Amino acid sequence: MKQLAIDINCDMGESIGQLIIGNDEAVFPYITSCSIACGFHGGDEVHMKRTVISALARGIRIGAHPSYRDLEGFGRREMQLPPQELRSIIKYQVSALKEITERQGGKLEYVKPHGALYNKIARDKTEATIVYEAIQEIDPSLCVMGLAGSIAVDVARELGIRFIAEAFADRTYEADGTLTSRAVKGAVISDPNKAVAQVLSIILDKQVETTSGKKIPISADSICIHGDNESAIDILIALEDALNSHPMTKRNHPS
Repeated sequence: MKQLAIDINCDMGESIGQLIIGNDEAVFPYITSCSIACGFHGGDEVHMKRTVISALARGIRIGAHPSYRDLEGFGRREMQLPPQELRSIIKYQVSALKEITERQGGKLEYVKPHGALYNKIARDKTEATIVYEAIQEIDPSLCVMGLAGSIAVDVARELGIRFIAEAFADRTYEADGTLTSRAVKGAVISDPNKAVAQVLSIILDKQVETTSGKKIPISADSICIHGDNESAIDILIALEDALNSHPMTKRNHPS
């Protein structure tokens, strides 16, 4: 029986100065990819460099995690920016992390937009095109990571960019395949058993149960656990146990 491989990724490096967000060092043993904040919703040069060094020491794939310029709102407030401004903030952030990674002897492999920007390009073809073209201008070999089954998939395909389809262990889904708004109670999953059940359903059955109880199809290359979820470590430990004990799954990022 062929074993199924799944990448486990986490948003990391989101601390700024003495403000510590998440527990990156505790998360690292359980993931295979990390999306590192680039300064506009979280992260600074010190934490970016520290996260890159830790990732390289463990052989973890590195991605950039750019956002709208929104430190106060942690990048979770949607903004309507002129195309050139949006293009510029993407290039600024991704280029910064790319340089830090290469100075440490590593390679930046993908870009995963953060928060409101992530959700916007999942449904807005124009914005997705601007963001993905900006990424291509930096390095045509960069992959993009985005919401499985969204408009972003089609945009990446049209531009000839490899797309890493992402699903979530710790977020609930709506019937149209979008993530439930964080403004809705229960949108963030904190129960490790519930999170593991959702991941196994996505990996093995290629479906996910929505808030309405309806099951919808989903095909994902990578599973995300948010670093700022207070239950992240508990979820990751439970998921590690489940994947290790299941004969058809293993943790691995796609080649």
